[in-house]
Amino acid sequence: MNKQSIIGLILIFGIFIGYMWWISPSAEERERMQQHHDSMVAAYMDSVEQDRQMKEAKRIADSLAMAGDSTAINAMARQQRVNMGVFNASAEGDSLSLTIANELMEVTLCNRGARVDNVILSDYTTYDSLPLQLITPSRNNMNLIFATEENLNIETKNLIFTPYLNGQQLASADDINIEGEDSISISFRAHIGDSMGISAERYLEYRYTFYGNLYEVGFDIEFHNLDGVVREMPSLDFEWYNAMNRQEKVDQSSKNSRNPNKDAERYNTSIYYKPAKDRVDNLRDGRDAQENVKTSVEWIAYKQQFFCAILMSDSLFENADLSTVTRKDEARSNYLCDMKSTIGLTYNGGNTTIPMHFYFGPTKYRDLRAMHKGFERMLPLGWGFFLTQWISRYAIIPVFNFLEQFNWNYGIIIIILTILLRLVLFPLTFKSYQGSAIMQILRPEMELLNKKYPNPDQAMLKQQEMSRLQKRAGYSPMAGCLPLLIQLPIIWAMFRFYPASIELRQKPFLWCDDLSTYDSILDLGFNIPLYGDHISLFCLLMFAVQFFYTWYTMRSNAGSMNMPGMKFMMYFMPFMMLFLFNSQSAALNLYYFCSLSITMLQMILIRRFTSEQKVRARMAAYDIKSKNQPQKKSKWQARMEEMMKEAQRQQAAQQRQQGKR
Repeated sequence: MNKQSIIGLILIFGIFIGYMWWISPSAEERERMQQHHDSMVAAYMDSVEQDRQMKEAKRIADSLAMAGDSTAINAMARQQRVNMGVFNASAEGDSLSLTIANELMEVTLCNRGARVDNVILSDYTTYDSLPLQLITPSRNNMNLIFATEENLNIETKNLIFTPYLNGQQLASADDINIEGEDSISISFRAHIGDSMGISAERYLEYRYTFYGNLYEVGFDIEFHNLDGVVREMPSLDFEWYNAMNRQEKVDQSSKNSRNPNKDAERYNTSIYYKPAKDRVDNLRDGRDAQENVKTSVEWIAYKQQFFCAILMSDSLFENADLSTVTRKDEARSNYLCDMKSTIGLTYNGGNTTIPMHFYFGPTKYRDLRAMHKGFERMLPLGWGFFLTQWISRYAIIPVFNFLEQFNWNYGIIIIILTILLRLVLFPLTFKSYQGSAIMQILRPEMELLNKKYPNPDQAMLKQQEMSRLQKRAGYSPMAGCLPLLIQLPIIWAMFRFYPASIELRQKPFLWCDDLSTYDSILDLGFNIPLYGDHISLFCLLMFAVQFFYTWYTMRSNAGSMNMPGMKFMMYFMPFMMLFLFNSQSAALNLYYFCSLSITMLQMILIRRFTSEQKVRARMAAYDIKSKNQPQKKSKWQARMEEMMKEAQRQQAAQQRQQGKR
């Protein structure tokens, strides 16, 4: 490696270090970020403390009941009734849960707060074969906050609602099953009342509608004959909370990493929302964040890597305060983060119905797109660049779905999809590979030119001679570069498609038991920085093919590769990919392994069948044509030649001045 190459590499490294220093937050910014994080955690801890106090109060009440201390129980109940005002009748009672199961999921509703307490998806399990719990139990899951004319703030999470099935009051909490096209309506009513009795026709109602074969749940909030009870205001605050569970396998070193890119599930976990007059947006990927959306919102989604819970309005939400926070003290091994939304609901007075819907299910592109609400934009399909999203939506996904119909193993589908893609791209890459073969044929002449012009001050002349030699042989550098540029959106589309495809989740292939996450043939038991705590065989195979491809290319182009620094970078690339892709999905590594193998095979075959005699004949024909009929130069060629001549004159002038000195 010569002096210039060493200086160049040092400069590149220095620029990289300088850039990382420049983008890193200052001490003041880190302090503000920490204060912001602490405040968010404190808010959640207050909520957790309230939950603990309620549980403790219930425990004390139960113990008093067992001891027969009715005086203390009545005192506690009276205190609770005072706080609820006109909703005294709903301030006490027994908590009960209803489980509604359809063909796709089980949803548990609790009459305390009339909340969705638990959601389990029937067709899916976690990475360790446990039931996949999308919504986790908490008394803070749902809470409507409003004020009464008595100047009391009511939080529905503290109310005990009365359950109804299709309009008939439920006496017991039996499990309910529905199938096919059937549907049922579960209502929870909080009646107003006082010591004189309960008003049967004046109540707040949460109404859920379940369907036998859908992931959707209808959800309405109705204020029934509550004129003069609920204070009129433009909007009411509805709180929606969930502690997100980890569902996927992850490198243990990634769990504690400060870099969210290493933890694929955490990186793909965020709150998404759709402003009424704007595109789908989301909070910062993989990190704690907060957003105050002051405009109208169509829907809000708590999205994980392959699953989501969506709350959508049949009209519009007024606004939304969104936040994600990670509680460091959370002891559960499957805990991911907390998500919370405070949503503004339109309130029009005493008789108001607020229609909404829930979606609890997988993030499958076809299903999300079929709802025509823009849910598919939660999937990372390269929406920021139109070519990438078009390739994903109109080429990769349709072909992938077509191949699914044959019920092949998904590893076979990935291989076939890769072969089809390389065949489609072959006309574009043929010129590039053929140009590489021509350069190999011209290697003796290139070596002679290197010997003819050994000095750095002769670089311009050497470049002119090499350009003329390539032109005689019919080789154009642009013909080799353009196909590679065209392939970049496709490569990026594949990079985004495979890790986001739920179809690959927990699908085995060869030694891999889950194509959606990394394959491990050996768990190391310790962490290697930037690499991980395991060895991925698909990643190793990809590395081996890429290294051999680099070696073969460098050997073939040895005559034209005069930059030692470039050689180092070319050989460094496979090692960098080995470290970066060890924890990537096995499907992605399988795709790159197959794609590189096919690319290398195509290049070897094209080089072998590119006839040296035809290249030499083309060069001879070009020489004859140039003598008999000089070719007209384009304006660009003439301008480039003039610039090269001017550079040569300046170089000669500098040499003369140095000779005089």
